[in-house]
Amino acid sequence: MRRVSLLSVCLALFAVAATVRAAEIDPALIAAAKKEGRATFYTPLIVDQLARPLTAAFKAKFGIQIDFQRMDSDAVVLKILNEYRAKRAVADVYTTSLNVGALIKSGAAKKFVLPDQDQFAPGYKDPNGYWAADRLYVLVAAVNTTKVAPGDRPKTYDDLLLPKWSGKFAWRLSNLTGSTGFIGSVLTGMGEDKGMAYLRKLAAQKPIALNLSDRAVLDQVISGEFPMTIAMTNHNVEISRKEGAPIAWIPLEPAMVFSEQMGLTTLGPHPNAGLLFLEYALSREGQEVFRKAGYIPARKDVPPLDPKLLPDAGGFKASIGTPELVEKNVNHWDDVYRQLFR
Repeated sequence: MRRVSLLSVCLALFAVAATVRAAEIDPALIAAAKKEGRATFYTPLIVDQLARPLTAAFKAKFGIQIDFQRMDSDAVVLKILNEYRAKRAVADVYTTSLNVGALIKSGAAKKFVLPDQDQFAPGYKDPNGYWAADRLYVLVAAVNTTKVAPGDRPKTYDDLLLPKWSGKFAWRLSNLTGSTGFIGSVLTGMGEDKGMAYLRKLAAQKPIALNLSDRAVLDQVISGEFPMTIAMTNHNVEISRKEGAPIAWIPLEPAMVFSEQMGLTTLGPHPNAGLLFLEYALSREGQEVFRKAGYIPARKDVPPLDPKLLPDAGGFKASIGTPELVEKNVNHWDDVYRQLFR
């Protein structure tokens, strides 16, 4: 086993440096983390699907309690920023799909070094060491299979413009797993001019915006309230399908692959326990928890339960929505929604 240097151990033990080395889990780090006894985790992960199983698996292995708070990504970032400005940090570790750049720019995010960073593809790790992706998610359409026969299901973006779909499909309001992500997929995949022309036509179809979580939107499709949603994470569709729900997902090409970023806070009161939890979640063992829950792990050596959830095995084209791409364009995508769909 590769060991960290004495200096790195000291930094982990006393948390006096801005950069913490996340090496193969070192006994000194484990001992320091156990002395702290707990850490706090802010995340948008669905509680019963993954937040609780992940923290429970960590506690079973190390005996350390992880107190998690579930909230949307924008709320995660805002709460951490407010804690940092007030110098009263509660969170030690976080995940977010939005605005990780704001945490970095403010100084609220702390660097770490991945022990096996070659297992994270470019675009799924920060070259400066502030975050690594804990999971991926692919935005697709999803249909109720009892309401939409196989021959009637859309196969392309243009199929959504058919008169039969007018006022019939839903999406989540202003979120990467909803209208914002769909608009981003179209503009990134088609280009600005062609994409805007398409979205103007789509607006005439009067998609129904739901101010709900993506899980709640999916449940409404499953119940038959709507025959289709045009923006849904395919792993959540697959989880429900395997449980017997009448649901199927359809990749409209090019789809978009987004990631959720995991990182540490600068002022977290439990720096060693937070680092240990991050190391565990990004390790092969921790990523297996994501896999078993039906999610798409970010590590290359931990494929999803159904490899077809990803473009290569699934045989569909997709763009990569890196945090940099999202941060640069998300306000524009939201503006397009307000301009065309409200």
